[in-house]
Amino acid sequence: MTANHAATSNDDASNALDLARNQRLSLLDLLRLAEALNGAGQHAAAAELYKTWVAFNDNSPAIHLAYFNYAVVLSQGGDPAGAVQAFRACLKANPEFAPGHINLGRVLEDAGLIGQAVEQWSQYAESTHHIDAEAVGHRHMILQNIGRVLEGAGKFEEAENALLQAFELRPDSPEAGQHWASLRQRQCKWPVLAPSNHLAPRKMIDAISSLTLSCYADDPMFQLAKAYRFSKTLVGACPDLSRFPRRSPKQKSGTGQRLRVGYLSSDLRDHAVGFALCEVLELHDKNSLEVFAYYCGNVRNTDSTQERIKAAVHCWRDINGLDDATAASQIISDEIDILIDVNGYTKDARAKIFAYRPAPVIVSFCGYPGSTGSPFHQYLISDGYMIPEENEIYYSEKVLRIACDQPLDRKRSIAARPSRAEVGLPEDAFVYASFNGMQKITENCFARWMTILSQTPGSLLWLLTGDDDVNQRLRDVAEKSGVAPERLVFAPKVQNPQHIARIGVADLFLDTFPYGAHSTAADAITSGLPVLTMSGKTFAARFCGSIVTAAGVPEMLCSSPEDYVARAIGFERDRKSLLEVRESIARQRETSVLRDIPALARRLEDLFWQMQGECERGETPVPDLSNLDLYYELGAETVLENIEFEDEQSYRKRYLKKLNQRHDYAPIPYDRRLWQKPDN
Repeated sequence: MTANHAATSNDDASNALDLARNQRLSLLDLLRLAEALNGAGQHAAAAELYKTWVAFNDNSPAIHLAYFNYAVVLSQGGDPAGAVQAFRACLKANPEFAPGHINLGRVLEDAGLIGQAVEQWSQYAESTHHIDAEAVGHRHMILQNIGRVLEGAGKFEEAENALLQAFELRPDSPEAGQHWASLRQRQCKWPVLAPSNHLAPRKMIDAISSLTLSCYADDPMFQLAKAYRFSKTLVGACPDLSRFPRRSPKQKSGTGQRLRVGYLSSDLRDHAVGFALCEVLELHDKNSLEVFAYYCGNVRNTDSTQERIKAAVHCWRDINGLDDATAASQIISDEIDILIDVNGYTKDARAKIFAYRPAPVIVSFCGYPGSTGSPFHQYLISDGYMIPEENEIYYSEKVLRIACDQPLDRKRSIAARPSRAEVGLPEDAFVYASFNGMQKITENCFARWMTILSQTPGSLLWLLTGDDDVNQRLRDVAEKSGVAPERLVFAPKVQNPQHIARIGVADLFLDTFPYGAHSTAADAITSGLPVLTMSGKTFAARFCGSIVTAAGVPEMLCSSPEDYVARAIGFERDRKSLLEVRESIARQRETSVLRDIPALARRLEDLFWQMQGECERGETPVPDLSNLDLYYELGAETVLENIEFEDEQSYRKRYLKKLNQRHDYAPIPYDRRLWQKPDN
């Protein structure tokens, strides 16, 4: 448990007691507040808070944890009898809680009751003697299954508890930890990586997926290294390639033959990615390309976007029911020249298919916010804002660029714009909006929003609704920040045409950090709503900046968190300046880079032919995976330093310091990233 030694006022302690009596103090907040009191030497106040909480929250499924910590505080405060009583209550609530048995024995030992201590430990040892590796494995699997099913049923709290137990049981098996951290993000539970008696912070960092990391830290080098490690874990050992010899490219350049291009994704449907790609696929030059779509998502009975995609491509193949090897064989038999991964490591992705090298050229585009860090992906398509030339060191693929890495569908149906009253907003309030997923809202991000609301009386924050518990959690945090909870308004989920239509009734879109808005920002711009963002260093943290730049309003880019807050407040106070931005968006709507989809389709085709030419000449790039295991170790250390925002120079300086320290211990081979050979 990580202690917080910040001083806690008497008013805070009194307020916490009231919340505990009324069952409004979560277990996590209890632990944090009590440890702050204990760390400040206020042992009696901490004990009283625990005592009150367990008295009025006896229906909590995790009450044994409160009893356990209560016992520890009593022991530290010189009350061994109280500690014994609390440890026994802990074990009554959860007889299998090993730390309770261990610590009860220690308190008895310290009291001179050696026989009772040994008896306590012996009883636990006897009750668990049957637990072997197989039994642990079975329990771990059961807990993971419970968590998976409950997560799918929307019972996030219960799913989280089961997944945490599985994670604590097998910290080196990452799946439970990945889902646990992701669930906490989706529920806006901060800190996301909650302190644990059984898990070191480093184990938590190791467990989170590369996509979850995008929402957690703005660290592009660690993001690459995490993707590299995730790829190795996901794909596993080298598959049997005896039936999959590497294909040589066909000579097509200059012959008049069409290039066969395959898009592989689980999101070729009514989904942000499907919406983004739909018109691009319709606009591809069918005299230059034969376009294949490989759909690996769930079966859709009625899906207008998917129907449009099916009509736009030469060949649609549903590979959801095929195993990876069979799917790869299908792609090989289709003689695909360029295979485009539109999933990366997102939901329902089929990363193992690419391990069979089913096409001479494999490209990452549109679906995943970062490098795949894989040995199979040779190219990544992005844009110059998202990946400046100096930032190519954070990508294992060769980077090729289009004008803006956010395709959109200009044909999407958009309903008539509603009135504010129709969407539950007052006509005269200044409305800040953020329709990003809840998982993108970090503690620091929400704190900035509360500062903005505090400085703009009468303003509202309009958010896309989450689970009822999540909405209430955010209201509670707002209230603790001095912001009336009713100033948070939650928009119910509606069909996409209605959603895009309503976005424009807000005054200013506030982006999240480090994972900013992607298609959501494009939707806001489409509706005419100005978007305020600040760019970081990772792909996910620069995406929104790319969109507002492509929309012709780069003045909406902020240089720092402080600048972001000041400008958000400034726009509320100077609404004429905000109106000018809105008018600029409207004026450039049809001429901006963001909406020039025909040019985007032509540019993609040029890039496909460029890749084909390089492949025919034997110039296909080899993914650069050098030193990524080392960068992973350094990155894990860096992320634990918990620095939210810093400039590029400071960021690189931190890594170089660590690299030099490691090099002094054991020489590191030079690479093309940060550890480059000095010029003589």
